[in-house]
Amino acid sequence: MDLITQGTGMNMQYVLDIIYLFASVTFVIGLKMLSHPATARRGNLIACAGMSAAIIGTILIHDNKVQPIIYTLILSAIGLGTIAGWLTAKKVQMTKMPELVSIFNGMGGACAALISLIEFQHMSHEVALSLPEDGGNMMMQLIETFKNLAQQGGMGHTAKLAMIMAGLVIGSVSFAGSIIAWAKLNGTLNKPIRLPQYNIINNALMLGLFVYAFLIVNGNVEGIMHVYMLFVAALLYGVMFVLPIGGADMPVVISLLNSFTGLAAACGGFMYNNKAMLTGGILVGSAGTLLTLVMCKAMNRPLSNVIFGAFGAGTKAAGEGRELSGSIKEISITDAAVLMNYSKKVIIVPGYGLAVAQAQHVIHELETILEERGVEVKYAIHPVAGRMPGHMNVLLAESNVSYDKLVEMEEINPEFANTDVVLVVGANDVVNPAAHNDSASPIFGMPILDVENAKNIIVNKRSMNAGYAGIENELFYNPKNSMLFGDAKSALTKLVSELKAMD
Repeated sequence: MDLITQGTGMNMQYVLDIIYLFASVTFVIGLKMLSHPATARRGNLIACAGMSAAIIGTILIHDNKVQPIIYTLILSAIGLGTIAGWLTAKKVQMTKMPELVSIFNGMGGACAALISLIEFQHMSHEVALSLPEDGGNMMMQLIETFKNLAQQGGMGHTAKLAMIMAGLVIGSVSFAGSIIAWAKLNGTLNKPIRLPQYNIINNALMLGLFVYAFLIVNGNVEGIMHVYMLFVAALLYGVMFVLPIGGADMPVVISLLNSFTGLAAACGGFMYNNKAMLTGGILVGSAGTLLTLVMCKAMNRPLSNVIFGAFGAGTKAAGEGRELSGSIKEISITDAAVLMNYSKKVIIVPGYGLAVAQAQHVIHELETILEERGVEVKYAIHPVAGRMPGHMNVLLAESNVSYDKLVEMEEINPEFANTDVVLVVGANDVVNPAAHNDSASPIFGMPILDVENAKNIIVNKRSMNAGYAGIENELFYNPKNSMLFGDAKSALTKLVSELKAMD
């Protein structure tokens, strides 16, 4: 009977391994499909199907006896989380999407950290039950427990303890950092907070985390209290890491924190020898890292500056640099409509102001009218336009703008010289020529959209206020530029009405 039971258990384990393999394949396929807007939605659903299969398989096919109350708690948590996540995602405004991404990413980091805490406590509890009455070395007993576990799962005790500590530290940093990023994005922390010598403080704290975790893994310090202290220190570093970074740099920060969460999840996959969790974590971590590198390139900032605390600090304070001279020209709705109506090619540059005004549907209507009159219309997308990577792509996709019209910066820049009109809606820093012309500017060297090369430029803004980087825009003083002041949705609606009246 024992052999039959053992054989059945082995067969079920094979079934679970196949489910995990299926989930891993769907993760890879889903990530590949996310690389293009036309297939992104379907890829997301495929990956979700794989994750659902992995969760259901883990719950139903388990080689340990679990009390029914545990299943009740698990299903209740899944139900509550599903409802909360669904309602939040359905109701969130597009302008709040970066904040939602940040907070969701933070929850992933928190989960990884809590898993590490619970797993360490679980092992400590097993050791406590096996301790002799006269006491003993708690850490040595814990290491022996890991050795026994390693014989079953194939991972050495030191490696497993290292995975627990890594998941704890990285997950905690991701959680705390994401919460600060969320607060910066929603305006709660709208200014960078820089302590004196914060670079030295942050780097010393990061080094201290590594040393403390090493001492715990190596058995030099003992007790669960040290693990909790490491947890608190990691949370503190997460706060200190993001706190001094300016809001304009949040796209890079979100990408980096996303990679942290993936890495923490991968540590959990190693810890439990769970292939699906491992694959998912590696994919998220590697994709987040690659996206971080892309964002750094777009912001002209080395990744080392992000990691070691110099990120967000320009060569001079925001607003400093050479003085701007020239006159500001304002254009009326009628003149803007006439100029665009008789153009052959129009490029639209969307920015965060477009999202704030919820004007994506109106701008799509403007695009449709112009195309009906034989005007070629494209959208120029800067990698860091908005408050998160891909923000403008998501915003325009919501209004059913064709994916083929969304052109990345490297491809669209050579076309500006042959463009009759560039319409900049709510963008600022990503079109500021100071990135090319002013070596004292905080954004100097940052790749931008070369809208200054177009024949005519129309910039729609509420006012002359500086952008998120806090510096004036040289583009406004360009002789070819005209300002169309007003709320983006209101101004574009009037522009559409004026074009319709020109039939």
